[in-house]
Amino acid sequence: MSGPGGRPGPTLYRARECVLVVALVYSWERGECARERGRKVTSTAGGAGQLLAISDLHIGYPENRALVEAMAPETDEDWLLVAGDVSENVADIRWALKTLAGRFRRVVWVPGNHELWTHPSDPVTLRGVARYEHLVEVCRDLGVTTPEDPYPVWEGPGGPVAVAPLFLLYDYSFLPAGCATKEEGLAYAQGTGIVCNDEYLLHPDPYPTREAWCRARVAETERRLAEIPDGLPVVPVNHYPLHRHPMDVLWHPEFAMWCGTGLTADWHRRFRIETMVYGHLHIPRTTWHEGVRFEEVSVGYPREWRKRAQPPGRLRRILPREAGTE
Repeated sequence: MSGPGGRPGPTLYRARECVLVVALVYSWERGECARERGRKVTSTAGGAGQLLAISDLHIGYPENRALVEAMAPETDEDWLLVAGDVSENVADIRWALKTLAGRFRRVVWVPGNHELWTHPSDPVTLRGVARYEHLVEVCRDLGVTTPEDPYPVWEGPGGPVAVAPLFLLYDYSFLPAGCATKEEGLAYAQGTGIVCNDEYLLHPDPYPTREAWCRARVAETERRLAEIPDGLPVVPVNHYPLHRHPMDVLWHPEFAMWCGTGLTADWHRRFRIETMVYGHLHIPRTTWHEGVRFEEVSVGYPREWRKRAQPPGRLRRILPREAGTE
């Protein structure tokens, strides 16, 4: 995909190649199929393991870094979905994903807004698409699956399902009540003092705006999801929820502008979604919308998780489903 001015955008696999990989893995009872660069997409056939998820690790906080150091699978077949916001620093992101990839059978990562920041504390000064592409290469060096790779198929308990890591961003369509445009929404947020740091640190280069980058990502992702074989359920993993309903509990509703896009509002109906995994809100919980399960799996900041009854860093089991989520 090319960006504005003819500059190449993120490297994307052709849809037919991605679907071929998914179809092959789905159709085989056991085994693996080769993909680009000689790496392999492995099945989990055999009935073992768990599909686990976590997000918003924010390991710049020593307490959160310690949580990652302590994370471990329960079986040798466990997969871990990491739904963004590991850190703002590329070296920290590499450390965390390398640590986790050395313990879990497979790690699947999607970027959060913090990974995409060009933060003054990070020696890596890449912006926008170039920064994202750099993070994808970091993940590939570690054997971590990204949104640019063929969707792997979980064939363990609760499977088979296609695990679809997504990178979609947001387009300011979740406006505050009474606001009709992005400009009105931002002015309202300025008035309340609730403005996401993305406005200063998340650059869309070479796209003219973050919403333009979002639209490009949505179009490409929609095409890939549409070509997943019929009858194969999907577990999409995205930093932001695909539907607005989880934002109903935000203390500051204006923050929803930085939490997704209305372009995905019907995806839970259009695609055979088993469970939607996301983070970003720092409100870990399970919700249901039109019969589809949504799992917010964030850790959040120490000042937030200290107030919760549950111990921090608990990995959320997506499949097989836990009691009470059937």
